[in-house]
Amino acid sequence: MRSRRSRRRAGAGASTVAALAALLAAPTVGPARAAEPEQLAIDLADDTGAFHGGASGSLYGVYGDGVPSRNVLEGMHIRTVSTKAQDGPQHPGADALEMLPPFVDSGGEDVYIYMTDIYRGFPYEWPGADGPARLADFEAKIKKQVQQVLTMGDYKNHVVFVPFNEPEGNMFGTGERSFNKVSWLNDPQYYFEAWKEVYHLIKDLDPDARIAGPNTSVLYNQVKGFLQYAKANDVVPDVMTWHELSSPASVRTNVAKYRQMEKDVGVGPLPINVNEYGHNYHLSVPGQVVQWVSAIEESKIDADLAYWNIDGNLNDSAVEADKGNGQWWLFNAYGQMSGHTVQVTAPHPNQQYSLQGVATLDESKKQSRALFGGKGGDADVVFKNIDPKLFGTTVHATVQEIPWTGQVGDSAPPLRLADQELKVGADGAVTLPMTGMNEMSAYQVILSPGGNGGVPDAPSVGWRQTYEAENATYTGGGYSKNGPEGTPTNVGGFATSGSYNVGGLRTGSDGVLAFDVDVPQDGTYDLSVFANSYNLYDLVKEQGPTNVFLRVDGADPQELRLPLGYKWVVWGHTDTQVKLTAGKHRITLAAMDPDLGVTKGDAIVDKMDLSLRDRHVTAPAVYEAEYATLSGTRPGYTYPGTSGAGAVPLAKGDSATFWVYSRTDGEATVSVDHLGGGRASLSLNGEKLDVPQVGGGRKGTDRVRMFLSGGINKITVTGASHELALDRLRVTPSSGTLTTKVYQAEDGTVTGAAKVTDAYTFASAGKAVTDIGDGKANALTVDVTARHSGRHAVTIRYSNGEQAPATHYNPDPIARHADLSVNGGPARRVLFPTTFHFDNFWELTVPVTLKEGTNRLSFTAAELPDFNGDTYNQYDQRSPYAPVIDRIAVTPLAVK
Repeated sequence: MRSRRSRRRAGAGASTVAALAALLAAPTVGPARAAEPEQLAIDLADDTGAFHGGASGSLYGVYGDGVPSRNVLEGMHIRTVSTKAQDGPQHPGADALEMLPPFVDSGGEDVYIYMTDIYRGFPYEWPGADGPARLADFEAKIKKQVQQVLTMGDYKNHVVFVPFNEPEGNMFGTGERSFNKVSWLNDPQYYFEAWKEVYHLIKDLDPDARIAGPNTSVLYNQVKGFLQYAKANDVVPDVMTWHELSSPASVRTNVAKYRQMEKDVGVGPLPINVNEYGHNYHLSVPGQVVQWVSAIEESKIDADLAYWNIDGNLNDSAVEADKGNGQWWLFNAYGQMSGHTVQVTAPHPNQQYSLQGVATLDESKKQSRALFGGKGGDADVVFKNIDPKLFGTTVHATVQEIPWTGQVGDSAPPLRLADQELKVGADGAVTLPMTGMNEMSAYQVILSPGGNGGVPDAPSVGWRQTYEAENATYTGGGYSKNGPEGTPTNVGGFATSGSYNVGGLRTGSDGVLAFDVDVPQDGTYDLSVFANSYNLYDLVKEQGPTNVFLRVDGADPQELRLPLGYKWVVWGHTDTQVKLTAGKHRITLAAMDPDLGVTKGDAIVDKMDLSLRDRHVTAPAVYEAEYATLSGTRPGYTYPGTSGAGAVPLAKGDSATFWVYSRTDGEATVSVDHLGGGRASLSLNGEKLDVPQVGGGRKGTDRVRMFLSGGINKITVTGASHELALDRLRVTPSSGTLTTKVYQAEDGTVTGAAKVTDAYTFASAGKAVTDIGDGKANALTVDVTARHSGRHAVTIRYSNGEQAPATHYNPDPIARHADLSVNGGPARRVLFPTTFHFDNFWELTVPVTLKEGTNRLSFTAAELPDFNGDTYNQYDQRSPYAPVIDRIAVTPLAVK
């Protein structure tokens, strides 16, 4: 688990990073190229088993209800979570029985409880004068954990107990805190006897309990001896677990090795959960993680992403509470696969850092999906043995790119590179030449029946280019070129575009980083600066986000606030727009500006992305119904006049669920395109909207204005009468219909110790309210008005920089909470994830019911007791305070 240390960094000047290349041109189908490209072959006639979805697992990825949001959990299709024992002091949050209900309610399968994490430290600080005394203390704690699980009703059926974690190097290793300094690997008797005692202790308390083990750091040969002992003593685990902090190749090899052990011993086959996989260099990078996904899915096991950093962000997948990065969208695509997997033959089978993939065929949907990546440049993706009875003689192919957006960088949905109809060859194959692939991106191809008159969707991306910071011109003092960062030989380092980054923009600097660009036409361009500041670094602690100054050809100054991270070389992006004429320009980032001021802080810069805001980019985002998550129905491909490949018939009770992205919290227009035939209702984030039903007797479009949270929104269309043929959703930001009213927190009423402060530079209007909590007397109340009664979005601009002391390399930020009461009603507990600094403000939206006229919102907080209600955490891991609250905005939830 946490026994592998990542390297420490002194500061920005010493920092380093790994690579994200430019987002390149869309794949095209065309004549053969001069050099034969590599080929990824997908054989739709070679069934390799039912789709499992087991790679969507997480270690310490869920902090509690709301961190991350249930939308983010469900949309990532998280299947398993490994987490700490309830009330364990290893880390703040991630308490097993607090995250169990929201996880299961969001579609999760199993929660693996690391029972050892009831202790602090690693190696675990279990008390006792000798081994038997230490084991006795642990067994008492195990008994309490099982008794607590037994109070959870049906949720307990989703619990798997993990009694020991990496026992060979920890409790039953050779260290000072081990049982008796005798390694299980050399002499197994002490560990085996402890396993048997604990196994019976758990089963005696709960005969239906599932127990997992041995949970070794690697699959040692000695695991076979463990199986032999377990079989002989009738203590075989219900789930076999170990860790793969290695490579995808080891997953396939070790699963086969373990299955042979089972055959030799005569047990199983047992379910497998490789409950820690991947390294910093891999995590957050779709092109890296898809290689792991392909190996895990091929092996038909469960697996959990490793925990190297902060908990509650799904192992560098979730951003803030409601957003996802590129890795999140990879798992969103993976979780929407269905049917059976089919054979994928890679150009370099089972070899890390090469093109790998996974593919499915769902005959009921007449749909094949493929995910692949890991290679830059060109390759052919070949679908073989396309069944004409399913697809016809023409297929509809949608090609998408899932780019890397950094660990803390929000990502829009996958980019639609191409949508086209292709004739199936006489050999039953279709070839998609993929040109200009990015090795850090993953790619998805969806095949459906074609030739039915569907209108292909336009690409969602136009001209774009990446400019590496290490290739830019730097003038002034303080320059440093940092790297190479994470590499295949340094998997503990973080991935970075081009492997290098640049430091120098900091307090007191006169540095200027200049990017020379050449753009194809006049227009507005989206500009993203990939950057990082370490939140606890001395120069950063003073202000929070590091501010720098952008100019184009020396004019049009803008101040940018660069992203904070939990360590150096943890990338996010700051986005803006610039107007450029066709041709060459110089875009500068500077530490001082004669009109705007000077930089405070310290930042490193990885790259700058530039993309033209043409009609492809500004068009509404398209979500095709035939690609949605369907319940009770399946796509149809014979409807005339559809967009894309087809439409979805929704009879009463049938539904189509879409994972819809919004860049910010605010109003959007959701256009429901349909072919008529019936009516349907709409739900947003699990709530049925109080708007008229969509649909009708004829083809048409219904436009609904609804409030979307920044990030991931779940929109469900459910058949209500007859059979509505649903074509697609189109979503675009809008304004003017849902009226937002903004209330500054300092204009509310504070009581007790709660107070107004002007200490935070980036608070709107320069003021905010702090010290809410530590008892209900210290509160903030704000009176808001609603024109009509009903559901409203309350958007809270807040900051939270609290962080607990850690005993390991994992930073331990704390998710503060507020108890929000409306008009004196029962309080709802709302978790607020870390913003990495008290002067860094984010927004979080909470739906509430308001009456017409004046409503009182009350914010209080108090430290949460442990599960049994009679003790409190002694390591400052449960905050008694609410976040700093800057302002509150109130918006109706929806109107048609």
